[in-house]
Amino acid sequence: MSLERRHDREFVRTFFTSPTAVEGEDDSAKMIRRAVQLRGMQAPDVWVPDNEDATAPSMRDEGAENIISVISEHGAEFPGEIHPRIVWHRDSPATRYQCFEHLLEIADPEKDAIEHIDGFVIPEVGDIDDWKKADEFITIVETEHGLAEGSLAMSVIVESAEAELALADLREEMGKPSNNLERLFLLVDGEVDYTKDMRAITPTGGLPPWEELRHNTSRGASAAGLIAIDGPYDDIRDIEGYHERMTDNQAKGMLGIWSLTPGQVKEANKSPLPPKTGSWLLDVNGREVELDADDGRYVYDGDDVTLETTGDDRYRLLIGGDERELDGDELTEELLDLASYIPSLNDIVDSMEEFEAAKEAGKGAIAMKRSATLLVDSVEVEISNDRMWDEATYQAAQTPITLFQDVYENRPDQHEELEELYGKDVVDRAMVVG
Repeated sequence: MSLERRHDREFVRTFFTSPTAVEGEDDSAKMIRRAVQLRGMQAPDVWVPDNEDATAPSMRDEGAENIISVISEHGAEFPGEIHPRIVWHRDSPATRYQCFEHLLEIADPEKDAIEHIDGFVIPEVGDIDDWKKADEFITIVETEHGLAEGSLAMSVIVESAEAELALADLREEMGKPSNNLERLFLLVDGEVDYTKDMRAITPTGGLPPWEELRHNTSRGASAAGLIAIDGPYDDIRDIEGYHERMTDNQAKGMLGIWSLTPGQVKEANKSPLPPKTGSWLLDVNGREVELDADDGRYVYDGDDVTLETTGDDRYRLLIGGDERELDGDELTEELLDLASYIPSLNDIVDSMEEFEAAKEAGKGAIAMKRSATLLVDSVEVEISNDRMWDEATYQAAQTPITLFQDVYENRPDQHEELEELYGKDVVDRAMVVG
């Protein structure tokens, strides 16, 4: 079965939530009023005025009113997509009814907000039949207000074992004439409630890593033509940990993450994009260490690797507790095995352009050479390797380029920052390659 993709975005880097109503404030809408004015790298790809967990139950009716007020006034200028989160629960008919009431209220065209809203986020879903209930509510709301059927996207938060198991049913269920599940857009992990649903315990009381959940969500999104988003990283000052989490996610195909602050949004907007400059890494006892670039050389500055000459073309290499006596060729091979390269956007564009030229000339595969001078304890070592590029390699290299193109096409407010980062020439080439 071929699924019809209804969304222009192929990638979403950032999913940013803001409480819709803050108790005890002169302006209860101050948080969403502030968020809707974010621009550039601080503005998310998807902004979520959050009328569920981030807003007290007693304030949610006012929160729905605030969504209408703020989005009707400022929504047209917001550079990303707008997807309010509203209440839902698989086990509570009363909560689902409140969802229906808020949907009807917010989507009323006479209130001038819905024209700026791209869809809704549904939390606490259960099995696939529960997803269909939410979809049917949105279909009814579209019909009631004369909106085009399927025009409102639906994203769900995977917060239960039932919802995780439903991921495997998506391909079979989407596209059936009895539902509008093709309106689905994002699959978002909610590890906090998922931990509660699984009755999981850790010694520290912290969240388990839930590697399997993130893998299953990413796989479900890929199979169904959707976009996977990781849950919130609540230690907002731990930028290094946030980056590690994003890097781990990106290796699973999950390029988007929940952001709790504009600072996290900025980090997450940049994280999946290729770097400005390439860099070399050295594997030191299972830990990758970035080498410092210095006048065309890449310098290891640490205590875990030592290298010294012991005679004519003889060297002693010590890594951790492992000491080896090597000749020049053996040393080169050893360091080549330990070194890896992170290509810049310009590197990726160069390689793709070279392969495209080779294809035009009738070649199916070419060797790409990369070399560097490593400096360890004042000893210079030249390393070089050849990587074979064929059509499969080319297609794999397209993912970061397609991501960049998607960002550039959908976020004109970030053009200036991207051109300052990479240079206009590189940006122009990246937009046409592939």
